[in-house]
Amino acid sequence: MAALQSPLRACRGILKELRAIQGPHYKQSPAYAYVMEQFRKNKVTGERYCRAQQEALHASNTYLCLLASTRNHLALHNLYHGKGERAPEEVAGLVGLRLPTQPGGKGWEK
Repeated sequence: MAALQSPLRACRGILKELRAIQGPHYKQSPAYAYVMEQFRKNKVTGERYCRAQQEALHASNTYLCLLASTRNHLALHNLYHGKGERAPEEVAGLVGLRLPTQPGGKGWEK
């Protein structure tokens, strides 16, 4: 996270992540109510400049980064670990290798 986003952009991003996690009824969740309360409480008017507001903006951007990273991590985890354990032949094929064969092939007898 290189630079702080605007408060509106951070709020929209957090609500987007909540919607992705909780579905279409995210507005009834306690998390939605808390996020909206915090953004309304820390809103800055033209007459004041407050260090607490900047800290709240930094915390909201950090939380947005956490939510997005968690969602991306779960998507990657499901992509690569959702199938269970793979056979050794399949794993070797993924990296372009072949497993060695037994001398004499399958019909070999002692």
